Amino acid sequence: MKVIALMPMKGESERVLNKNMRDFNGQPLCSIMLDKLVASEIIDQVIINTDSDPIKNFIESRYNKVKIIERPLELRGHDVSMNKIIEYDINQYPADLYLQTHSTNPLLGEETITTAIETFIENKSKKDSLFSVTRFQTRFYTENGEALNHDPEVLIKTQDLPVLYEENSCIYIFTKEAFEKSKRRIGDNPILFEIDQLEAVDIDVEEEFVLAEKLHKVL
Repeated sequence: MKVIALMPMKGESERVLNKNMRDFNGQPLCSIMLDKLVASEIIDQVIINTDSDPIKNFIESRYNKVKIIERPLELRGHDVSMNKIIEYDINQYPADLYLQTHSTNPLLGEETITTAIETFIENKSKKDSLFSVTRFQTRFYTENGEALNHDPEVLIKTQDLPVLYEENSCIYIFTKEAFEKSKRRIGDNPILFEIDQLEAVDIDVEEEFVLAEKLHKVL
């Protein structure tokens, strides 16, 4: 079974300047995840879709086995759906299975990636996709102060509250057939693959970059 890892990266980021190439404990942030993907024994090929010459030049100088897709003009910009970029990529490189991740998940472990792929393979006759989630069991409210998962008048222990899961953007696994059917990376019958909160740290804002960098030093 051929497994391809997709890790799209754009040059400009809206909230953390140049985050993919920004220094992260002595090396560009993107290299943290790239090193794990390239080292994985279960992943056959790593594909980077980018609109950035600096990212392209860095990867070509360091990773012989990583393939670069130069992002077409019609797929550039902050408002383009990731599903459109994935659709373009999987039409360029055929595989039995695709894993999509981000450079902004530097604490995600290689063992976790392998386990996620194996979990999907074991269940692919019953499930059409897999995505990683973070478990929460606490009191949630809407922006209007409406309680979502609890009754404020009955303060039960948080460990007895219904569990909610956050899509944490670390791992998505799917086949080309499932993607073409749903036109999205999460299909109609997915596996929710749980990752702990520390490993699932995703860098979207400056505070998360600082937090991830400090955790990366000690974990």
